[in-house]
Amino acid sequence: MYRVEPVAERQTLADLIRGKSLGRDLALIIGFSLFVALTAQIAIPLPWTPVPITGQTLGVLLTGAILGPRRGALAILLYLVEGLAGMPVFAGMTSGLAKLLGPTGGYLLSWPLAAVLVGWLAQRGWDRRIPTALAMFCFGNILIYAIGASWLNIYKDTFGQISVMWAGVYPFLPGDALKIVIAALVLPGAWALFGRNER
Repeated sequence: MYRVEPVAERQTLADLIRGKSLGRDLALIIGFSLFVALTAQIAIPLPWTPVPITGQTLGVLLTGAILGPRRGALAILLYLVEGLAGMPVFAGMTSGLAKLLGPTGGYLLSWPLAAVLVGWLAQRGWDRRIPTALAMFCFGNILIYAIGASWLNIYKDTFGQISVMWAGVYPFLPGDALKIVIAALVLPGAWALFGRNER
């Protein structure tokens, strides 16, 4: 008789912390929401676009990869709630509903979805080898660009004659490529360090 072997539990790096509990998960969600807030303060404004260069995409993608899809999305949603509540967690120590509804709102709203995508792939072992980690983070970044630039297109009359791609995608490619490489080196390295580098 054919017997189906049980499927091993899908894990992310956060699951290696001993003792599963609601308290642990809440601490991770709150901690990573604050981590994204810190990466938001690495901000360089560009004169021709309302979209600044920030470290946030690195924070968002690592949050999804380390926490997994559910906790990762919750951490990013908590970050957005913190900003809506008036905490200065958005880029440039800003906050408020105007940020979420303004030209850069699409990028902010894309982040929970990017965390879900990256976290889902990480649960399936994409974060354990450099080539698949690179692909995983590229997919997350493409999703952010797609939603962010589409939203930015609504505001194209507010930033002059340049195209939406020059306002919301092209200037950010070199920095995002560097962030993706950093993240794709960190995650497999962390798995190797913990001796869990198998799918």
